[in-house]
Order: sequence, then C-alpha cells, then structure tokens
Amino acid sequence: MNTLALIATLLMMLTNLAFVNPQIQPCDSTTEADKSTTETDKKEIIWNYSGDQRPARWGELSQCFVTCSNGKTQSPINLSSAIPEEGSNLVFNYQDTPLTIINNGHTIEVEYASGSTVTIGNKEYELKQFHFHAPSEHTIKGTVKPMELHLVHKNQNKEIAVVGILIEQDEKHPIIEKIWPYISLEQGKKKIPNVTINAIDFIPKEQSYYKYIGSLTTPPCTEGVNWFVFKQPIQLSAEQIKQFRQIYQLNARPVQPLDQHKIVITQE
Repeated sequence: MNTLALIATLLMMLTNLAFVNPQIQPCDSTTEADKSTTETDKKEIIWNYSGDQRPARWGELSQCFVTCSNGKTQSPINLSSAIPEEGSNLVFNYQDTPLTIINNGHTIEVEYASGSTVTIGNKEYELKQFHFHAPSEHTIKGTVKPMELHLVHKNQNKEIAVVGILIEQDEKHPIIEKIWPYISLEQGKKKIPNVTINAIDFIPKEQSYYKYIGSLTTPPCTEGVNWFVFKQPIQLSAEQIKQFRQIYQLNARPVQPLDQHKIVITQE
C-alpha cells in the first residue's frame, strides 16, 4: 500500500470513530408488562413527571424514548367522538394472588401471580401487574378524574392489553383497604405475608368501554398497545385518594394528540 493510500485509510478510520458515541446504550426492550422487579434494581434512564425529565421532554432523554415525541398513536388521550360498535366482551378469569407491592419510583404497583387472564375476542392475555396514576391519565369528554387504575396484560405473542379504570371520589374501596396499609414512600418490593387480593373486585358492573390502539403512558412509550378503558368509574374514598397522593401527588402523563387514533365505544 502506497503512502497516499495509507493516509486515506487512516483518515477514513478516524472519521468513523468520530461518529461513535460511547454513551449510547442499546434500548431496553422491557415493557411495563414485563417488569416484575423494581426500577431501582437496574440502571435506567432517569425520567419523571416534572422538572427537566418531565413528559414533554421524555423523547429528548434517550434515543430509546424518541417514540414519546415522534409516535403517532400515543397514550393517554381524551376519549370523545367515539364510533359506536358491538365489541367483544372482556371475559375476566382473575384468581387470588398473594399481595406483593412495588414502589418503583413512579407509581405504586401490585405484582400479579401467573394464571389470571382476560379473554378479548379470540385472544387470551395474562394479567402481569396493576398500578395507579394521579390524576387520571385518560379523560372522557375532557373530564379529569382524581385517579386511574391500569391492569396490564400480555399474551404469548407479546401483545399488550391494558384495561383502564377511572377512579372518582365516593365510598372507600374494599380491595384498596387491603393494599394501602402497606404502601409507603420507601422504594422497593414488599411481599405481604398472609394477605391475598383479587383484581376482579376492581371491575365495574357496567362494562361498556372505549377501545383504541395506543401506547404505554411511560417511557419508552411503545406503540401498538391495546387499550380498553371502562366508561364507568370505580370509587375510592377521599382518604384513600389522599393516601396515594401523599406518595405520588402527580404521576400522570398529559393527554396526547389524537393523530391517527381510531376510538370505538362499545355497549355491554
């Protein structure tokens, strides 16, 4: 190799190296439905609901989060102008589960033992966990509720289905009475001995729901999530809502542009 060719080769190698960013890490493909350990158990990109890591900036925090800014079917949304449709019933087959609570730094989550499912049409999804947001993330015709519950499911094809239930202030909820005594500001995972719960107790009697294809409401804001948001809210007492908001005063992503969403409302 002559001198000029050698110099050209060296320059090309240096140019390529200049574009290598050693700080860029592979995106974590883990979704909310996969998480059964606390977020503090592994090194993660810091995001939050206020300050420099607020929702409007999630897409800037990492290349893994760009969908939060660039996605076209982001969640949550304002549920209005829905198309009426005869939808499939949501067939719940929830079993009792030992109470395992996780404060993951963003919400209070209850981990669910395997074996509980919801069947939607001809697809069966397993319940992985449920968690809470304050105030509600979804709105119905612009109305915000004090809180929202998300029941997160996943099937064998790794498709995600989230059942959303808005929460309003009224009577105390019996299942919350079993969970709230063990929640605290301390982050981490707690297995509560001799206490079991069943998430079927959250499901409203009237099961009309809105459905649409959206995203996770937390980074990485993965799209393709099947959303089913019940029209009828459930009730928590003022004290129960206060107890949660003493830990997470604000952990809700604002509603996102409708963009390419198709919203359907079904009747029971």
